[in-house]
Amino acid sequence: MSRKQIAIASDHAGYDLKTTLAGELAEMGYQVLDLGTDGPQSVDYPDFGSALAKVVGEGEVERGILICGTGIGISMAANRHPGVRAAVCWDETSARLTREHNDANVLALGARLLGVEVAKDCVRTFLSTDFAGGRHAGRVAKLG
Repeated sequence: MSRKQIAIASDHAGYDLKTTLAGELAEMGYQVLDLGTDGPQSVDYPDFGSALAKVVGEGEVERGILICGTGIGISMAANRHPGVRAAVCWDETSARLTREHNDANVLALGARLLGVEVAKDCVRTFLSTDFAGGRHAGRVAKLG
């Protein structure tokens, strides 16, 4: 049985949290596609948000996780790509609701705003929550 694959990427501000979460994902049984960055040296977040959005949008992976200082810039970069619904989350509730109501396929986190344990909780919740469909399906369809 093959393991589920998930993509992860960050800029320099998110590098340490990305490394931690990649290990957590592997422990959860995921095959992690790490799209960088590979160190704390300054890089441009749009490059990494776009790289992850490409593999999600093309269906190479079902879901992805992006990390920058706030989660905002890197999610904006990802959301420019067709088929990507990236959402910045700051706690378990926002992670659950973005899956249930918005069918988000990319979780964006702010490394400068969240503690490691909260980030881990967001990841676990995001990956274990299904889209509710129903009245939300038509709204999500309008996103394109």
